[in-house]
Amino acid sequence: MGARSSATRPRAVGRAAGLGLGGATLLTLLSGCSIADWGDAFGHFGWPSNGITLQAHEMYDLWIASTIAALAVGFGVWGLIFWCVIRYRKRGDELPVQTRFNMPMEILYTVTPVLIVAVLFYYTAIVQTNVDKLSKNPDQVVEVVAFKWNWQFNYRDGMGKDAGTVASTVGSSDVIPLLVLPVGQKIRFEETSRDVIHSFWVPEMLFKRDVFPGNVRNVFEVTLDKEGRYVGRCAELCGTYHAFMNFELVVVSPEKFDQFIAAKKAGSSTQEAMGAIGYTGDEVYATKTSPFNTRRQANTWNQPETTAAGK
Repeated sequence: MGARSSATRPRAVGRAAGLGLGGATLLTLLSGCSIADWGDAFGHFGWPSNGITLQAHEMYDLWIASTIAALAVGFGVWGLIFWCVIRYRKRGDELPVQTRFNMPMEILYTVTPVLIVAVLFYYTAIVQTNVDKLSKNPDQVVEVVAFKWNWQFNYRDGMGKDAGTVASTVGSSDVIPLLVLPVGQKIRFEETSRDVIHSFWVPEMLFKRDVFPGNVRNVFEVTLDKEGRYVGRCAELCGTYHAFMNFELVVVSPEKFDQFIAAKKAGSSTQEAMGAIGYTGDEVYATKTSPFNTRRQANTWNQPETTAAGK
């Protein structure tokens, strides 16, 4: 018995050393690459990488880090399975040593999952809190008013339904509404609907929230960090022309945004205000999406016939 115990000690020490070496190697590999490097190398693990808000970047980092952690655990488990299959494969008819329990191993298999879940829960709670966080004094407040089947964007002088509207943009069947916002500022969205449930969604924000009728005003904030033009949509099936309910988000510098609002306050239309901040020609209209033909024809949708049904 003594000889057997002394013989197994070197094996145990070797296994522990191997696990320690493997863990150190994994940590070295992970520390040598940033989250963005891992995302770029593996196709972002299925998560969109084109986020345009600080909140979108936080969610992206959480997804990549969680996936890496899950893969590390998965490879560890698979490695142990194959090691057991090879190490303890049948070598003869002799019955192997029967072990009732292994206390250190059972403690390890209990503590490790609890630690993993606790760490993932901790970082998930932090990111979720930051995404839903509302500041006391946002830089800009926009009231999003949805209706069948278009959008109205009201630039407000304060928070809440009793605040005043200083400028407004309303979409129509012929003109896609433009939502012009500044980069690098806290934007507070306050949503309300005039009829049914809609959903305010810009895919590049990696975030959307439903727009309810009545007294319910859904509120959220983002900080845009990239200038550009992005298509917005209604993401809630709201009726016949739900698919036509688009808008365009135009992210500009704070200076251009101030000029845009000043032009709107002076009585300019949205297209005239776009011209005042340097856009020309078709750029004063939506460039990433265009109005759909909402006329139902005699036989089907959007066909070249000139006579509508019932005419």
